[in-house]
Amino acid sequence: MFKETKAFSGFSVDDIDSARTFYKETLGLTVEDNDMGFLNVRLATGGVILVYSKDDHVPATYTILNFPVPDVDAAVTELNERGVVTKIYDGDFTDARGISRPDKPEWGPVICWFKDPAGNVLAVLED
Repeated sequence: MFKETKAFSGFSVDDIDSARTFYKETLGLTVEDNDMGFLNVRLATGGVILVYSKDDHVPATYTILNFPVPDVDAAVTELNERGVVTKIYDGDFTDARGISRPDKPEWGPVICWFKDPAGNVLAVLED
């Protein structure tokens, strides 16, 4: 039934202007304002994510968007240089910069989480 639809994902933020700046300028993604006053974030895969403002926004406590990268260390360095905090979780499963390096491949990829200005969790993970 949905095989041929143009499905898309979406999530809320508390400030559309801060989200526009973060996703466009900080992360370097293609961001367009749509007719509803929300944002369309275009991905390299051709997909679109709807980012909408919500007065009673509650940040997602799970990862809403993953960015596969060839080198997590390099991506984290660049994020930190752009002012993004990447150490968002306490505990010994991440290093001082917030990078998790599982001991065994079956435990998952090398990954690092960070937040957008609305507090939603995003990640870079080794491709």
